[in-house]
Amino acid sequence: MTRLIAAEAARLIALFEGEGARHVDADILLSAETLLDLYGEDIRGRAYLTSDPFGGEMVLRPDFTVPVVQMHMDSEADPARYTYAGRVFRKQEDDPSRPREAMQVGFEVFDGSNPAGADATVFATVADALAGLPVRAATGDIGILMAAVAGLKTSDTRKAALMRHLWRPRKFRALLDRFGGRTPPAPSRVALLAQVDPMADAAPTIGLRSRAEVQTRIDALRADAATAPISGDEMALIDAILSLDESCPHVLSSLRDIAVDLPVIDGAVNAFAARLDALSAKGVDVDALSFEGSYGRTSLEYYDGFVFGFYAAADHYMPPVATGGRYDALTARLGAGRAVPAVGGVVRPDLVVALRGDV
Repeated sequence: MTRLIAAEAARLIALFEGEGARHVDADILLSAETLLDLYGEDIRGRAYLTSDPFGGEMVLRPDFTVPVVQMHMDSEADPARYTYAGRVFRKQEDDPSRPREAMQVGFEVFDGSNPAGADATVFATVADALAGLPVRAATGDIGILMAAVAGLKTSDTRKAALMRHLWRPRKFRALLDRFGGRTPPAPSRVALLAQVDPMADAAPTIGLRSRAEVQTRIDALRADAATAPISGDEMALIDAILSLDESCPHVLSSLRDIAVDLPVIDGAVNAFAARLDALSAKGVDVDALSFEGSYGRTSLEYYDGFVFGFYAAADHYMPPVATGGRYDALTARLGAGRAVPAVGGVVRPDLVVALRGDV
C-alpha cells in the first residue's frame, strides 16, 4: 500500500512538473503565530500545536498552502508554479474515523496576468490527473458571496462579523438572521441593554477582562441594537446566492438576474463568466459542471474566489479526492501587503489508489 501511494505521488508530481511547476519542500513544523494570526484561536481545534523552547509555539502543518505562499513571497518570483508532496496533520474531533494525517500532492500557480486562465489551468490539470476515475466535480465561488456581503446596506461592524464567519455556515446564518430581524436578540442581551448603567456595581475586573473592555463591548452591543435591520430584499438576494445549485451556465444566468438588484456582485459574476470561457478552452465540459452557492465554506479560511473539489461518485463517505481554489488575499497578508493572485489544488494519492481498486 505504501509503495502504491508513493508511486501515485510520483506520477502526480511528474504531471504537475509537466505543467511547468517546480518541485519544492515545506517544513513539517510551522510557527503557530502565523496560523493563529490568520485563523484565530479556532485553529487550535483543528491543528496539532506544541511548544518549542527556542521556536515558541509550533504547529504540525495542516496543509501546504501557507508555507508555499511564504516561500513564494520571499522569492519575489512572478509568475511561478510549484508542486510538492508530503503529509498534513489535522484533528478529527467531529469524526474520529477520519485519518489524522494524510498525504497530499499539490499544484500552485502564482500569476496575475490572467486569473481566469490560471483557475482553468489548475482545475483542468487536476481533472486530467483523475481521468478515468469514478469521480464527480463540484465548484463554487466564495468571491461572489464576499462581494454580496460587502455591498450590504448595513454597518461596517455587521459586515465584518459576517465576513469573519463566512466559513462557518451555521454561525453565518445565525448572524444574518439576527441582523435581518428574523430572530430576536437573546433575552439576556435585551435585559443587559435595558439597564441604564450595566457597569454600576461591576468589579474592576470581570473574569479575565477589565471593566473598560466590558464597557467597550456593551457600547458595541448598544450601537448594534440601534442599527436598522438588513432589508428583506437584500436578505432574499443573499439567500438566492446561497441556494444556487445547478450547472454552471444556468447559475451564470441566475447570477446575471441577481446582479440586476445587487450590482455590487457584477465584478465577481464577470470573473465567473471569464472562468467558464477559460475552462471551455481547456476542454472542460462546463455544461456538465455543477456549481453550488455554498460550496467551499467549510474549508480553511483563505479561499476568496473560485473553489472546487472532486469526490468519489459512489462513496459519499470518502473524503474529497482533490480540492482547491483561489486565495489572493492570503498572499497579501503573508506578503506584508504585496498581493500576488494565486490559485492551487491538492490531490490525495491514497484515495486515487483506492478508487483505482489497487488495494
